[in-house]
Amino acid sequence: MTSNDSAETTGGTTGTVVRRRRAARYIVPVAVAGVAAATIGLVPALADSGDPELPKITAQELIEKIAASDQQQMSGTLKVTADLGIPSMGGLAGSFAPGGGADKGGEGSAADPQAKLMELTSGTHTLRLAADGPDKQRLSILGDAAEYSLIHNAGEVWAYDSASDEVYHAEAGEAGARGDTKEHEAPKGVPTTPKELAEEALTAAGDTTSVTVDGTAQVAGRDAYKLLIKPKQSGSTIGSVTVAVDAENGVPLKFTLAPSGGGKAVIDAGFTKVDFGKPDASSFAFTPPKGAKVTEAEDLKAEDLKNGKADKAPEELGALEGFQGLNVIGEGWTSVAEIEVPGGAGLPAQGADGVPAEAQQFLDALGDRVTGSFGSGTVFKTRLVNALMTDDGKVYVGAVTKDALVRAADTAK
Repeated sequence: MTSNDSAETTGGTTGTVVRRRRAARYIVPVAVAGVAAATIGLVPALADSGDPELPKITAQELIEKIAASDQQQMSGTLKVTADLGIPSMGGLAGSFAPGGGADKGGEGSAADPQAKLMELTSGTHTLRLAADGPDKQRLSILGDAAEYSLIHNAGEVWAYDSASDEVYHAEAGEAGARGDTKEHEAPKGVPTTPKELAEEALTAAGDTTSVTVDGTAQVAGRDAYKLLIKPKQSGSTIGSVTVAVDAENGVPLKFTLAPSGGGKAVIDAGFTKVDFGKPDASSFAFTPPKGAKVTEAEDLKAEDLKNGKADKAPEELGALEGFQGLNVIGEGWTSVAEIEVPGGAGLPAQGADGVPAEAQQFLDALGDRVTGSFGSGTVFKTRLVNALMTDDGKVYVGAVTKDALVRAADTAK
């Protein structure tokens, strides 16, 4: 099937699809891996098998089909591949999450979702998903000899890590941020389906975006249309986003984010098997195994309060939501956020007094030194999100190239 009509989308069109969630695109260098996880989430890779002949559809019609999709019940297997161009964090990533990771002192839990889901920031993972309406979901991450399961059932969240034999329990709202007592909400922070990923991509669509129908595909045995989303602007690290949309019910089945610099996808996500029937009720039942260590979210919150570190990270991420307190330079795919570093201190400048030569070499190896009318600084790069930290303590972050960051910094001055 050949490409179909294009649609130059506007904020009004995509506003009916989802609310804006952009916080994860704007982060300081030390948090690149963690915050990127909230954006890429659980993104699977699928094998296509043939290009089915389907009735023609315009891009606008396909967007409306996604927006109208209200599939409440489904189950399936997903394959998630993420390649940000950074080393695999593995279990270490969890130690940077709020309250994440059990230490020798007994704090934290190896089953805490905020810690465990960070492991999806790199590598390839196989997941199983089941959903029955807004109050029942189950997500399992399958390992070679272990399994991690996150279950949301009627206002409660259970998580079990078989490798450590630890259980985490919370009211649904507490799984997203400690102290949030909203009931009957699914855990927040990481998109869990290609649909959520597609919705986030569509929120970025506007006058700076080209959206077309790019043929058809078959994903997990289902006929699908391919929606192609591309920036019109130069300077973005994002080359294109392709979403395979179920031709029958409008559910996104596959999500692929290709970098502008070429090479394999940064994110390749989709179902390898999918069923839109009602999952068995047993999928959402959970009883802690005998002898497993059970950690209550309320206990972790009390421990954080005792140690004076409660909810700092969630509050900081919340401040980024909607760009509150940020100066955003540019628009569309080349937007760059300017952030003031607390204390106004940047990295030590090259040849700075008191910095050992070995330490200076290490800092220089972390990124590229750049100069401009803004002064000088260091650009830290991944394949998707780049950040410029200036020597006078400002950070410029966006899904843009190094040159685009320098231009943004010069403009800000």
